[in-house]
Amino acid sequence: MKQEPTDEARCAEVPQPNDMAVSDRFYREMLTAGLDLLAQGVTVFDQELRLVACNRTFLKLLDFPARFSRPGTCFEQFIRYNAERGEYGPGDPEGQVAERVAAARAFKVHETLRRRPNGRLLSIHGFPLPHRGFIALYSDVTEQERQREELACHQAELEQHIQRRTAELTSANAELTAAIEANRKINAALQHSEGRLRQITDAIPAHIAYFDHTWTYRYANRRYARWFGWSAESLVGKPILEVVGSAVFALVEEHVRRSLGGEKVTYEYPLVAPSGATVYARSTLLPDFGPDGKVQGCYVHAVDVTEQRRTHFALAQAQKLEAIGQLTGGLAHDFNNMLTVVMGSLSGLRDGLPGSALVEEYVDPALEAAGRGAELIKRLLAFSRQQPMDPRPVDVNELVLGMAKLIRRSLPGSISLLTSSSHGDLIVEADPHQFESALLNLVLNAKDAMPDGGSLCVDNSVARIDGAGAADLELEPGEYVRIAVTDSGTGMDAKTLARVFEPFFTTKKFGSGSGLGMAMVYGFIKQSGGGVRIDSRPAAGTTVALLLPRCGHAAAGVDLRSDRSDAATVSLDGRVVLLVEDDPEVRKVVRHQLSALGCSVLEAESGSEAADMVETITAISLVLSDVVMPGSMDGRALARFVRRFRPELPVLLMSGYAEQGAKSALDGVGTPLLDKPFSREQLAEALRALVG
Repeated sequence: MKQEPTDEARCAEVPQPNDMAVSDRFYREMLTAGLDLLAQGVTVFDQELRLVACNRTFLKLLDFPARFSRPGTCFEQFIRYNAERGEYGPGDPEGQVAERVAAARAFKVHETLRRRPNGRLLSIHGFPLPHRGFIALYSDVTEQERQREELACHQAELEQHIQRRTAELTSANAELTAAIEANRKINAALQHSEGRLRQITDAIPAHIAYFDHTWTYRYANRRYARWFGWSAESLVGKPILEVVGSAVFALVEEHVRRSLGGEKVTYEYPLVAPSGATVYARSTLLPDFGPDGKVQGCYVHAVDVTEQRRTHFALAQAQKLEAIGQLTGGLAHDFNNMLTVVMGSLSGLRDGLPGSALVEEYVDPALEAAGRGAELIKRLLAFSRQQPMDPRPVDVNELVLGMAKLIRRSLPGSISLLTSSSHGDLIVEADPHQFESALLNLVLNAKDAMPDGGSLCVDNSVARIDGAGAADLELEPGEYVRIAVTDSGTGMDAKTLARVFEPFFTTKKFGSGSGLGMAMVYGFIKQSGGGVRIDSRPAAGTTVALLLPRCGHAAAGVDLRSDRSDAATVSLDGRVVLLVEDDPEVRKVVRHQLSALGCSVLEAESGSEAADMVETITAISLVLSDVVMPGSMDGRALARFVRRFRPELPVLLMSGYAEQGAKSALDGVGTPLLDKPFSREQLAEALRALVG
């Protein structure tokens, strides 16, 4: 019996590069060969607008020389080449280049139709990438445009033919009174005309039919009849209800009624095709007026708009989520500043009233509520992908097994829990704490979906995501670790699935949930470079699959206990701290916290003022600065200045805007960041770790 080759044997069949340079060339050649198989042109540019990859189809569609395909070619070089050969029409080439390069640097989704000098029509779609690069797809739609124009021409010819036929029928009716022989000849001519008409309409790429005032079909071309599972001949003489079915009839009945009343009507509706797939149609009903001015019936012209609707829905969903994320990120800074003042002031009040019953009754609940507000902001930032993370290699199997005990304690006895894994080496790069929080959110949602008990399974596996699957999830093709949480609960309908990731959307009763659980899961997974796939049906349960890029290196634990122990012994007493904060209320609260820690505090309300003080006051032993400040010097610029002018002087940045904080970690300074709002204990721990 023939044995299947082992994984090691399969891997041995693949050429193994001997060094990194060969490996890079090997995989780049594989990528280039794969891209060259695509019928569309493809370009990928990085955040510096330099070419990462393109395919031959792109070079051929736009007549670029082969030398432009080298990685690292500037985007501006492509645009200048086009401008100088008149690709953009008359005008100043320099202005054309500057305008298009500036638009590209915005890294926004764009869609363009461009008519080339050779007459070909190109459709260009651009999509931003996670690291501010972008990918663009180029399609030659000349033929599609020609077909659309041809269809419009055919439709115009059909309407003219209808008008001519009406005139012929009027003339024929007059001639009927003359002689029976003339009537026989007219009928023969009409039969010939109808045969020609059927030949024409069957060849047109559209769905065409005719029904009379009794709601009965008198004609349909082959495309229209096949749409409802009939033949063109068998459909004639059948009522509309029998042909389209009760579900579709309920959707179109009112439109048919209006059209038979003399009104031209256009509408869209869904229907289940004979293949079982749901498609969407756009129909136009054109009344057929008789010689007496009354409506004799209606002509039907319909087209399949399924793909168009799918594309528009995906774009609208992406734009909606992006808008919510931008709004969230913009509000986070101001909310966190306000919470810093509230929590700092309440902490000071608590310290100033030791042993007072008022503290327990009023101050502690207020502090707890403010803390929940800070956590709410973090969840919103997680959804908008602006929450800073601490990614590290994580063994998914180990993390799930470690959480199994906590998960079991969260579930009632009526729900059984099963964990499984089909692979022993499942490593991802992610923030383990946010990973655990996301997994716990899914488990709690599954529990709420099974009020009468059921089964819950957490399954870990490897999934290969390619082609359309990768495009739908906005992922790069490759291997992903799949963490699937499956329950046997109530499930979700299509309307709920469409809104499941929206912040504050919840199906739970009032007071039972904030509606941020799935939004947080979505934000964490997307920020980690992955995707989320949900399969659910009412009364059939739900599977939420988290997909994270698989890593090749093993997870390593990090023990911070000794570092924290050493930092805790560092004294802050007597240290001169320069506090830089433009918000006077926040500055006041942080000053009190520093003073309570034994520090002497100097204050500055801008980066430039702080820079002058660093230059002139040598007693300053530590700088604590906000990131976002007015003027030309923000917190990151101040940190770079201090690093150059006094490299031994520690700098700690604080920010209520997570995106700014994340950028500061990438500016080459390596300055630590303290998120607002923070308590005095968190401030002390950060300062001691910095100076210790």
